[in-house]
Amino acid sequence: MLLAVFMLSVIGLIIVYSATKNYYPLEPTYFLKRQILYVIIGIIVMAITSSVDYRRLEYLAYPIYGLGILMLLAVFAVHSQISTAYSGPSASAQRWIPLGPIQLQPSEISVIGVICAIAWYVESRTDGLKLKSVAVILLLAAIPMVLIVKQPDLGTAVVLGVVLSALLVTAGTRLRILFILAAVVGLVAFLAIHDHLINSYQLQRLTSFFNPGNASSASKYQLMQTENAIGVGGVRGSGLFKGSLVNLNYIPELYADTIFAAIGEQLGFIGSIFVVAMYALLASRIVHAARVSKDMMGKLLCVGVLAFIVFSAFQNIGMDIGLMPITGIPLPFISYGGSAIIAFFAAIGLVINVEYRNTSVKTGRYI
Repeated sequence: MLLAVFMLSVIGLIIVYSATKNYYPLEPTYFLKRQILYVIIGIIVMAITSSVDYRRLEYLAYPIYGLGILMLLAVFAVHSQISTAYSGPSASAQRWIPLGPIQLQPSEISVIGVICAIAWYVESRTDGLKLKSVAVILLLAAIPMVLIVKQPDLGTAVVLGVVLSALLVTAGTRLRILFILAAVVGLVAFLAIHDHLINSYQLQRLTSFFNPGNASSASKYQLMQTENAIGVGGVRGSGLFKGSLVNLNYIPELYADTIFAAIGEQLGFIGSIFVVAMYALLASRIVHAARVSKDMMGKLLCVGVLAFIVFSAFQNIGMDIGLMPITGIPLPFISYGGSAIIAFFAAIGLVINVEYRNTSVKTGRYI
């Protein structure tokens, strides 16, 4: 597990530098130095989340969840003051809390809080998961989800929805209830798109994906550039720190949301498959940790982290090759950004925590 995380993080540092070295010619390592700092902080957070016995979440789950909610609320408070003081109300995305030289995006961190809160709540239900319990779980996820959509950050809200679905299935929710929830979600999504309840740029991304023939050239620009970059890379790639599309900054958000295109152009099919293989290795180890867990809390923590990381990787890679709609979801451990890096490292720490406390280090036997 740590090998996969290490390899992905190193690839991330290299590709972030390659994609950003031309942004500030006088300081080509600007983004790289910040990304190194984020990785170091992430490792420290991972050490913390792996060292505190996860079975003590009885005392920590709800405070972690509450902290995530407070940070999401703080986003609106901070941006409300900024808009009032400088430019009036703004319709742009408001996802970050400025903290000196860095910006904190609470949405990914709140996903960890939801996983912890639901895992502990299900563990504390000695009478099984009845309809009332399912309603409480939905409420725990709905509060941060609404705040995230309001920012707006539809991509992370979808990730949270996938995590919630995985937790409900693992917790043993009745199939009838799952079908009802799926129908309700489908109806809400249809009404949101049909009645234009989501932002125009989000609607353009969805329509471009489902009906590319009628999409405007502007809405298809990002996908065209990412597909071109991956196609140019071929089997072996153009070479590290090479590639015209990367070096000439033709691709929007290349160091963040579309970083897989840089991997495809510079490292080619071979490098891209290696990255996917690292995610597959990481996923297999998380599944193993879930299987060895002897309590439902440990299983839910691992399954929640599995859904969080795997779907984020699938969505990010999928949108760069045209298999998924374009959303602002980072590629785990590779995309530039402090909040996401810290959240993913914290999630891996929880999985290590579960596996370590259910397996004897010396004998390899379950304890």
